[in-house]
Amino acid sequence: MQLSFGPEVETFRAEFAAFLDANLPQAPEQRSKSSADVPEWARRWQRLLFDNGWLLPANPPEFGGRNASVLQQYVHLEELSKRRIYHSFNPQGVGIIAASLLSFGTEEQKHRWAVPILRAELTASLGMSEPGAGSDLAGLRTRAVREGDEYVVDGQKVWTSGAHDADVLLTFVRTDPTAPKHKGISVLLIPTDTPGVTRRPFPSICAPDDLDFNEVYFEGVRVPAANRIGPENGGWTVANGSLGHERNLLWLSHADRLADLIRDFTPHTEHDRDAYATSVMDLHALKLLGSAALARAARGEPDVAALSVLKVLGSEAVQAGTEQALSSMGADGLIHPALSAPPGAHTIGHFASGWFERYTRTFAHTIAGGTSEIQRTIIAQRVLGLPRS
Repeated sequence: MQLSFGPEVETFRAEFAAFLDANLPQAPEQRSKSSADVPEWARRWQRLLFDNGWLLPANPPEFGGRNASVLQQYVHLEELSKRRIYHSFNPQGVGIIAASLLSFGTEEQKHRWAVPILRAELTASLGMSEPGAGSDLAGLRTRAVREGDEYVVDGQKVWTSGAHDADVLLTFVRTDPTAPKHKGISVLLIPTDTPGVTRRPFPSICAPDDLDFNEVYFEGVRVPAANRIGPENGGWTVANGSLGHERNLLWLSHADRLADLIRDFTPHTEHDRDAYATSVMDLHALKLLGSAALARAARGEPDVAALSVLKVLGSEAVQAGTEQALSSMGADGLIHPALSAPPGAHTIGHFASGWFERYTRTFAHTIAGGTSEIQRTIIAQRVLGLPRS
């Protein structure tokens, strides 16, 4: 299947491709160590993208874009993918937090916080999950009490990706404990050097030095009320908007990982070849369904349920195919650290890591952006029309 686009979209693609060919930095030596650790070369590159309107092309020019259409956004990501260029080494900061500030922040907040994040002058992490309130945001217990022109924050976050390297945290807090759970939440932007903020990175299953996840503790943290994003107790709307920014074209990242898997795994046995063929078919199905969703979005017909189908299909197809590759390798697949492909110069290292690491990382993909369980509930109710239990 091959998508075709009109001359306006193809002209946009050609201009971006020429920009990449002319400006892509030389292969760097320094690698990112977390999702909020942006090496200096990557900061310069992100700044260049922003200044030329190529960072987030859907944004207006003053925020690093070109007011691009949905189809133009698609070909922008497609050209990055062809060259194996990671969009940003602070993906939550650029794709979720800055986008949320632009959607819900004041003009002062947009220029004080969003622009520096987009230009890689600041990095940001997302403080949503808590012990006992992972996918259930409405169950969060971190509280913020208003005292004059400040909020006093106490509580804990966990799984906060990149927090130990981030400059600011977009933090979801409970400001009205008497309101229904989803109506008493507000959002604060908290600088990580604020007294009372403690960040404790902890390793993933991949390696003792794979430090991205964090526990974050807030003990009497005083945050100016001017740092509140959106209205008090209006955080549920901000949360839905934040995750909406994350999910819109998320299926493309799963398509990239499937294409990487097909490129990197060589089947040997009949069972391997059968699994390999399944991955190939899954990739074509994902592209077909994704293209249909893209066409609807271009017509102004957003379809949240279709995005849930794409999320489940893409993330679980990558997981199943990678598990088969690991199994096929036998004991050799457990060697760590290792390489399963030549590492890309402008992408993060674990995309080419050993098969054990690649497999374990697929579990994050079935969680981030909404767990498979949540997506299946959306599909059951909105696609299949099944009743709520």
